[in-house]
Amino acid sequence: MIGNERGRPRTLIVPQPRDRGQRFDFAHSMAMIFLQHFGSFAGMTENVGRRGGPEKVCAVDAPQVWVPNDRGIEFLRLFGRSTRFRSTTGEYAVEVSVPILGRWLTFLAERAEYVGSSLLLSATSVLSGHWATGQSSLEDANLAAQLGWIAPPEGSTGAEAALAAEDPVLSPPAGPATDPTFDREVLAPAITEYDRAAGDAQRRRAYSRLESALRSQLEPTWNSVWDAIGLLRAQPPGAHVAARWDLDKQAYYNFHTYLAGGGFPQPKRDSAVAAAQRLSDLEQYQAAYDAQRAFDDPLVMAEYRLSGEAFVGTVTSVVPDRVVGAGRRAVLRPLITVSTADPVRLAPGDATVTDRARPQQRGEIHSVTGEPGDLEITLELAGGMGRGRTAPAGTIPLPGQQVCFSTLTDTYRPRGSFPTREDTPWTHGGPPVPVAAPRADDANTADEEWS
Repeated sequence: MIGNERGRPRTLIVPQPRDRGQRFDFAHSMAMIFLQHFGSFAGMTENVGRRGGPEKVCAVDAPQVWVPNDRGIEFLRLFGRSTRFRSTTGEYAVEVSVPILGRWLTFLAERAEYVGSSLLLSATSVLSGHWATGQSSLEDANLAAQLGWIAPPEGSTGAEAALAAEDPVLSPPAGPATDPTFDREVLAPAITEYDRAAGDAQRRRAYSRLESALRSQLEPTWNSVWDAIGLLRAQPPGAHVAARWDLDKQAYYNFHTYLAGGGFPQPKRDSAVAAAQRLSDLEQYQAAYDAQRAFDDPLVMAEYRLSGEAFVGTVTSVVPDRVVGAGRRAVLRPLITVSTADPVRLAPGDATVTDRARPQQRGEIHSVTGEPGDLEITLELAGGMGRGRTAPAGTIPLPGQQVCFSTLTDTYRPRGSFPTREDTPWTHGGPPVPVAAPRADDANTADEEWS
């Protein structure tokens, strides 16, 4: 089932999965719906300013794909891999739309690995990030049971609703696999009936029966995904969600432009350099997401406060005009003292901390005095105060204000330098090391040594 309206889903089936032609007809039908929707977002663009560089073109908005669970993402990855290399000419040609669909699905599956990305989402994973249930994380992979805990029907408890949702008849599995009993007792006979249909009328009836049977399995999950979206839409967005969505929009538009320019399908496996670059990007996205999530949610920040990596306190004193250095090298370095009851485990010189209210400003711990539960922490501030010798109003905290300092940061870090493919060792995918051919005298010497 595919569509962007709850009441108007499109049901696509393959009556005989062993028939290659039917499989790729299915892929073409899906591509026609999918590509039309995805292409519609690339027509509206805007120029976005870039720090230290020229403006870049970005889509005003981007499409978003939802699947029921993480296995759905893996299925799209597999489906993309099986279609993006298909030839559109020759004996086993497929429709032009099929390999393009495969490239888009591969792009979405790869983008889903970037934490915080919202182009391809698993309903169960997103719900788990906002609600805790009374079952294990493995059981939360069942979308119907998870929704039972979060929003049980009236007159029922979460545990009762989750237990009822485990009935495969009342709540069929969310896929990609179907219930084995349904496969044996309903699906297999329906496929056999379709295979044995003699005329067009019998085949249409068999097709209708098969479609109806599969729709009965798909509709509960279709509705559950929309229920999950409705629950999430009712939640207030985090302060950094819009910034992450801007990155998704740029990634979408860049890939759309790449395909429109005749870009090649993604390789079966990355080269050593591409894999290292991708790993570096994933690590940076993870660090930025962890910081942004803590900045947006006090309960997440509480975990870092308990571990001693962050502290919340009240500013007790400020030295706003402190200057370090002399002459043209003098720089403004205010001092503030914070009183906190948090179990701080940071010592002077250990790490640089930032205040979530002033992310461009960094603080260095000068001293920690007092007893646990009543600490006085003095910090030297740098950055975010302009280039003058007087801090503008609002750029440094004032006495009596509450602050939250932590070792977390979501500031952009440029990608490290990586070797070119030619400079990559042959053990990591680079060119093999040339080996000189043995000379005749070397061979004779070896023979003599052996004898």
